[in-house]
Amino acid sequence: MSLIKVSEGASLALHAMVLIARNRPERMKVKELAERLDGSRAHMAKVFQKLAAAGLVSSTRGPSGGFELNMKPENIAFLDILEIIDGEVKPGGCPFDREECMFDQCIFRDEVHRISTQIHEMYRNIRLSDFVSS
Repeated sequence: MSLIKVSEGASLALHAMVLIARNRPERMKVKELAERLDGSRAHMAKVFQKLAAAGLVSSTRGPSGGFELNMKPENIAFLDILEIIDGEVKPGGCPFDREECMFDQCIFRDEVHRISTQIHEMYRNIRLSDFVSS
C-alpha cells in the first residue's frame, strides 16, 4: 500500500514525457514508449490523446513520425501533466474522502493539509528539463 499514489495513466504520462524530453529532437512512437515503460499501447495512446489535446505534444504520421514536445521542457511542470490526465489536483482534503470530520477537530490536525500542500508544490516545481542533460 502507498499513501502517496499516482494513477497508472499519470505515471505513464510523466515517464513518457521525460523520455520524449530526453530524446529531443527525435520523435517517439506510442509503441516504443509503451514497450520502454511496460505499458499497454492502447493505454499509452489514450494518454497521448489527452496530452495532444492539451497542447503539450504534437504528433507526426509516417515512418519518421511520432510524438514531440510542443514547448520547451522547462515550461512543462509535472503538475501540468498530472492535471491533464487526472483532473485538477487540490492540496488538502480528507484522506478518508469525508466532507465533514467525525470529530470537532481532525485526528491529523493540520498535518494532512501541510503535507499535501508540500507535495502539490513539489509537482509544480518539477520540470521536464530537470531530467534532460544540458
